[in-house]
Amino acid sequence: MQYNLFPGSEQQVSRLGFGAMGLGGWFEAKDEAYMVRSVLLALERGVNLIDTARAYGDSERIIGEALRQWKGERPFVATKLLAGAAPAGMLPGAGMHYPLPVETAYPPGSITESAHASLRELGVDAVDLLQLHTYWPQWDDADYWMEELIRLKEQGKARFIGISLPDHRHDLAYGLIRSGAIDSVQTVLNIFDSVALDSLVPICQQHDVAVIARVILDEGGLTGFLQADTEIPESDYRHNYFDVLPRQVYLDRVERLRSYIPEHAESLTELAIRFAMQHPGVTTALTSMHRHDYAAENIAAAGKAPLDDAFFEKIKIRERWIRHFYHARRHLV
Repeated sequence: MQYNLFPGSEQQVSRLGFGAMGLGGWFEAKDEAYMVRSVLLALERGVNLIDTARAYGDSERIIGEALRQWKGERPFVATKLLAGAAPAGMLPGAGMHYPLPVETAYPPGSITESAHASLRELGVDAVDLLQLHTYWPQWDDADYWMEELIRLKEQGKARFIGISLPDHRHDLAYGLIRSGAIDSVQTVLNIFDSVALDSLVPICQQHDVAVIARVILDEGGLTGFLQADTEIPESDYRHNYFDVLPRQVYLDRVERLRSYIPEHAESLTELAIRFAMQHPGVTTALTSMHRHDYAAENIAAAGKAPLDDAFFEKIKIRERWIRHFYHARRHLV
């Protein structure tokens, strides 16, 4: 496993992090003992950063149980605050894919309440990183939400505070990053959507702000699992994610990537993981390791040497394919 220094600290965190959304059953149902073992297996193999959220069902509680069973050095634990529900009558996706007023998303006191609930579920006195699950720059005109975050940090409930961007619109965060108020930014970053590398990551480097990359396998699409006849049940978070365009369009884009196998990587999964970890400004890259076989494959890929720089620059531009699939998943098309 490779490690990075988390900005502003002396702690080394694994460059591949455990994305814990899958522990909440968003992709498939597994029994709790299996899920706890998933966390422990990743920790045993050198992963020492776990990212979860209040919105991820039982994920925090399952991680808490894994932490109680873990006998090694405590991992770096990050969670995301629970945002308020959208008012009745609003289109799906409110708050995540188009903004709500901050008073609706995070009413006064709700950040503190959500943080304390996370601590109870995780069974810890403090988390390493506390993040807003959504953020919109017009919220900066209201200061109470940032004051709550800072107060939690001052009280020792969180070592660091940050935000998670709703999608690929990275410019939303530039002002807040430059303000010095936050310690980290979480963002979409993968072979198809590498725009974060253009400005967001360099700006974070300049201001000593951590970058947590998510969706690095494009919800699994970059692993090659998707076929023309693959059926994704409605209970799966990705139910209509790949079908905003005719599915064959997506499959053709993935097929292009196969031309780089095995010269530059042994598999599509390995190519995608090494791509997301390539830039030194990316502190950690998250994958869903709730399945034991996924964890083993992902961790093995993360241990490989960086991609050739010239090849990385080539595919960063050649394979970029910007589209907003999340709108389709929320039935906004």
